[in-house]
Amino acid sequence: MTSASARPVSRHVPLRIWAMAARPRTLPAAVAPVLVGTALAGSDGDFRPLAFCAALVGSIFIQIGTNLSNDYSDARRGADTEERLGPVRVTAGGLVPPRKVLVATWLAFGIAVFAGAYLIALVGWELLAIGAASILAGVLYTGGPRPYGYEGLGELFVFLFFGVVAVTGSYYVQTEELTWLALGLSVPTGLLAAAILVVNNIRDVDTDRRAGKRTLAVRLGRERARRLFTAMVTLPFAIVVALTVADGRPALLLALLSAPLVPPLVRTVSSRTDGPSLNQALARCGALLALFSLLLSAGLLLN
Repeated sequence: MTSASARPVSRHVPLRIWAMAARPRTLPAAVAPVLVGTALAGSDGDFRPLAFCAALVGSIFIQIGTNLSNDYSDARRGADTEERLGPVRVTAGGLVPPRKVLVATWLAFGIAVFAGAYLIALVGWELLAIGAASILAGVLYTGGPRPYGYEGLGELFVFLFFGVVAVTGSYYVQTEELTWLALGLSVPTGLLAAAILVVNNIRDVDTDRRAGKRTLAVRLGRERARRLFTAMVTLPFAIVVALTVADGRPALLLALLSAPLVPPLVRTVSSRTDGPSLNQALARCGALLALFSLLLSAGLLLN
């Protein structure tokens, strides 16, 4: 591993380095559930613009804080080595001093807390538990004494927090109630968000195994992880059809227009092991989630 002390680091960190550390390819996972939950509330006649903005800011900065925390913690544990196939991590690559990454982590979470404080004042203290759990999940992904990301639970937590919690929470801050449809829509959104992490872990399966990082892809093996990925990016479309039949909102089927992105993505993940191809697949998986959520949100608003 190239440590931060192995090369000189400028006191001034360029903005492009911080952008790299934020991992923009993962940010659709933060935006998508807020769009879907808010669009559902809008289709029911409820929309609070400031609540939407606060939920969006909170979700994005929880994701950024999680990414920075992961960058810092993986470097401390020696999981990010020069052999990894993904983009350079700023802590392990010596691009940003570890202390600065740690400060940026808590600054990102601080912005999320500030946005959450508005939502708590607007809706109620029950959101405090949701926000605290979300930040704690971000920190403990690769931090703490027993990081759950090293035990194969990362995808489950992404599904829960960037699917179930974020969609239903975004709906709740608009309507102050929960419905079965909000929960139903959280499932395809969460599956596609978790699929981004599956691609990441399939790419890193060999280096993670050597580092003792037992991700779900390491536990399952590359081939079974690939089959899981295929299921996770195809099942959401079946769920949308089922929800359309159950709720009688035909415009939800607009989300199916994103389906053509799936076959080439599955082919790449199922056949390639090189870093550039899988890095591109990770970006395309984020694009799939973004388009799916935009079309689903549009369908909700049309109804």
